[in-house]
Amino acid sequence: MVLPAPKLIAVVDDEEQVRRAIRRLLNSAGYEVDLFADGNAFLESLVVRTPDCVVLDLHMPVSDGFVVLGRLAELKVDVPVVVITGYDTPESRARVDAAHVAGYLRKPVDGQHLIDSIQEASAQGSG
Repeated sequence: MVLPAPKLIAVVDDEEQVRRAIRRLLNSAGYEVDLFADGNAFLESLVVRTPDCVVLDLHMPVSDGFVVLGRLAELKVDVPVVVITGYDTPESRARVDAAHVAGYLRKPVDGQHLIDSIQEASAQGSG
């Protein structure tokens, strides 16, 4: 019996400790994880490989999550996105809602809630 390959999750966050913690969590749940310190690095990686889901920080100094969401739409890359943010504001939430993301979580992120959000996003994305 051949087991399915683990789903690939891209984690885009400027905080190294956050990236590492999320990678450990997702690896323990059976996911393959690619880490990116900024939105530009993630967008460049799409030439090589498209993830099954993206965990995306909204507020980063180089290329923030709003820019990434806009570029994904422009490029017509159909990948579910779970947004994480430490700066939850009504304006941010409205912009994210307009981008039709699969999930919106505030930092610090509860590990099980993140895994559940990825599973739900991936199920929606594969349907």
